[in-house]
Formats: sequence, structure tokens, C-alpha cells
Amino acid sequence: MDQENETPETPAENIPETKKDGINMKVILFGLPIFIVQLIVVYFVTANILLNKVQGTAAPSDSTAVEQGEKAGENAEQKGKPSAGNFLYSVDDMIVNPAGTNGDQLLLTSIAFDLASPEAEKIIKEKEIVVKDMIISVLSSKTIVQLNNTLYKDTLRAEISKKLQTNLPQIKVNKVYFSKYIIN
Repeated sequence: MDQENETPETPAENIPETKKDGINMKVILFGLPIFIVQLIVVYFVTANILLNKVQGTAAPSDSTAVEQGEKAGENAEQKGKPSAGNFLYSVDDMIVNPAGTNGDQLLLTSIAFDLASPEAEKIIKEKEIVVKDMIISVLSSKTIVQLNNTLYKDTLRAEISKKLQTNLPQIKVNKVYFSKYIIN
């Protein structure tokens, strides 16, 4: 008679719960590698394609744009002010080990100098090794915290310009540009 008091188990009660409280393994096995591949693709697209367009490698296709640029350059020279960007000297893809990182983190940068005259451009090309050494010494003396701070870039530009003019006093630098600035 004891058997009559027992209730038979239904099939739903025998099925263990399939709900897990952890991270789904499919997300880790498939989602994470796909995410990493996307990051790599975005990096290469940005570094190789978009930066080339930003640096102005594309020539103007309209002759009127060239004529307008020439007129603007003549007007600026007539007023006694050199126009910006006429004499650019670029130091591309410098890798620097910032202070205090022991080689664990690196800075990849490309720097361009807006010079006042074609003579300054000729001098800086002849002294390329001195210029690169000066840039490396300035950047490697900075910590990662300083280099990561976007507001510090203006200070860095001024310091690089001042040091260049100290080492090469015959060169007048109008402005310093960072065309690439990647910290890894």
C-alpha cells in the first residue's frame, strides 16, 4: 500500500537543467578570435590606407585647385608671412622605447617638420641622422603616461622643435606634425 502514496515521477522532473551560470564556451571559442581578427584588419586599414590619404599623397585632380594654391602662396609671401606646409621634411616610422618600460611597450611615430625655407629643408636632409637621434632622445625620455596624454602632445611638439633648433640653429621650424603616433 505504500506504493499507492508514491507519486510517479514525470519525465520533466528527470531532465537536468541546461541553464548555465557561466560564460558560453562558443563565445570564447569563436567570438574572441573573430574579434581579434577584426581589430587587426582595422589597424592595417587605418595604418596603411587612411593615413596615406590624410598625409596628402593624392595629387589634386583639378587644375583650378592648383592655381588657387599658387595664388594663396603668392599672397602669403607678399604679406611677408611664409605659407604653412611649403617645405615639409618627414621622418617616417620611428620606433622608440619610452622611459621606464624595459622594452615592454613601444611608440611608433612619424614626424614632419614644416620648415621656413628650401635651404632649411636641404640642411635637415643632410643632417638626417642628427635629427633622428634628437627625436629618439626626446621621445625615449618620456614615460608611457606622458605619451598617452593627448594634451601633452603640444608640449612634445614644442620640445622637439626647440631641441631641433638648438642642435641646428640655422633651421627655422614653423610647426611639428605627428602623422603617426601608435603606442603598443
